[in-house]
Amino acid sequence: MNMELQVAIAEAFAQAQHELRARRSAAALVWLERAHILTQRRPWLHARSHWLMLQAGWQLGDLREVLGQIPRILAALLFSRIWVPIGNTGRARISAFQPMPMSEELRRLLE
Repeated sequence: MNMELQVAIAEAFAQAQHELRARRSAAALVWLERAHILTQRRPWLHARSHWLMLQAGWQLGDLREVLGQIPRILAALLFSRIWVPIGNTGRARISAFQPMPMSEELRRLLE
């Protein structure tokens, strides 16, 4: 993994955790969507993004988000190296199988 990608992933997780500690779950989810896209091919980091989304959903009282993240955590651990829907933000309101458009910045980081 290149250094620029490592820094971007670390920043996304750090900002998300900062927002979660401050109980700003909606802001945390924005950072976690970014982390999810950047870590989709790395099982542990991918699962971590879903775990933190579950925590954000819990803080928001969003049962759909909480329940939707549980199978995604398992799938991240089992299937990340086989297939992922590129650009998918990882939220429970989005199909886990739906590829999504990515910003040029994220595309560049993943090259």
